[in-house]
Amino acid sequence: MKLFIRRLIGSVLVFFFTGCSIAAQPTGLRFMVFGDPAEYRAYKELVDAFRASQPEIRIELTHVPSASDYRTRLATEFAAGNPPDITLMNYRRYASFAAKGMLEPLGAYLDTSQTIAAEDFYPITLQAFSWQNEVMCIPQNISSLVVYYNRDLFDQAGLAYPGDDWDWGDFLQVAQALTLDSDGDGRIEQYGLGVEASLFRLAPFVWQNEGVIVNDPAFPTRLTLARPPSLDAFQWFVDLRLVHGVVPDRVEEAALDSESRFLNGETAMFLNSRRGVPTYREITRFQWDVAPLPMGKVRADILHSDAYCLASSSENKEAAWRFIEFANSFEGQSIVAKSGRTVPSLIQVAQSQAFLEPGKAPQRARVFLETIPYLNLVPVISTWEEIERTASLEIERAFYGDISVEEAANFAFLRTEEYFLIGIYSIER
Repeated sequence: MKLFIRRLIGSVLVFFFTGCSIAAQPTGLRFMVFGDPAEYRAYKELVDAFRASQPEIRIELTHVPSASDYRTRLATEFAAGNPPDITLMNYRRYASFAAKGMLEPLGAYLDTSQTIAAEDFYPITLQAFSWQNEVMCIPQNISSLVVYYNRDLFDQAGLAYPGDDWDWGDFLQVAQALTLDSDGDGRIEQYGLGVEASLFRLAPFVWQNEGVIVNDPAFPTRLTLARPPSLDAFQWFVDLRLVHGVVPDRVEEAALDSESRFLNGETAMFLNSRRGVPTYREITRFQWDVAPLPMGKVRADILHSDAYCLASSSENKEAAWRFIEFANSFEGQSIVAKSGRTVPSLIQVAQSQAFLEPGKAPQRARVFLETIPYLNLVPVISTWEEIERTASLEIERAFYGDISVEEAANFAFLRTEEYFLIGIYSIER
């Protein structure tokens, strides 16, 4: 009853302040997204559905295929003072905009919404998009890092598919068994594993080893990869390439990246979030599925999440909120979920057939839901993108044997100190 009353009041307020003016003349909005063609089709369907329900609001959809090009364009347009009204942002990157006052806080809108409420979402997603105790963006999705695996290659090798309780030892044994030099010429034709050498990929293994990546998740001032549990996990990660050779070397990765090798059937396992599903569903030459990350001393995974954000400079905030509200309704999230790209952040949609989709790969879609209790966040600070990029360069150097893990951990610590100071200052302001 309390929730019903709150939503009813919100409906009356929105109608009183915006209903008449919006009805009087069409309101125009710009909405910018990124992603592959399947994602674009999903967002186009979302926009079309919104137009059908609220034709008094015109919305222009801009699609940028490349995620890196999208981030560059976002930074450029926000800096120029002419950003899209609504954008999709990852939780690792929105804080740089929030710290500069470029985003409209959405907590008050959510509190008075008649369509969605905070308790409808997986809590960690709202936590990820809270800046200085204020919900800044409304989360669209939630994903863990999972192991995509080629079922046909497992079958050919006579290996059981990964179970929910496999550990680092099992994972390594499988990766070794599936790394093959079939003709004995000294060149690997099939690798057991593909993984990006980055802080974001290393982090869950650090947590699984009861280590930490920063000294304080809420107010981090330094990286802590040099601490023993973290360093041991870092070494294990690097050994996948340098000792066990189950991952391509730098030259091979540059010639053909691991995701392409997985698509070609030349890599048996690949680590990725839910975002790979639309592309992997186009595979016809083999069957594939997903498994949770192997477990270390404890079970841990890492959050992947994007959200709809509203530019503070928008001249049509109420209309923009109505679209964000619709996009995060059961109908809206169901539309995007059917593309295969997202694990919905709305609990009800994530547990529905719109996401689980029996008969479509992956068969074990529930893995994404079963791993939610073990998700961890990277720090939400304004300079995290710079910190992650700088640290990842050192991790990559260690991964390919240029420097030791000890050197990489220390270089990452030293070369990110400045970014931490700037990031903490933006939190304390």
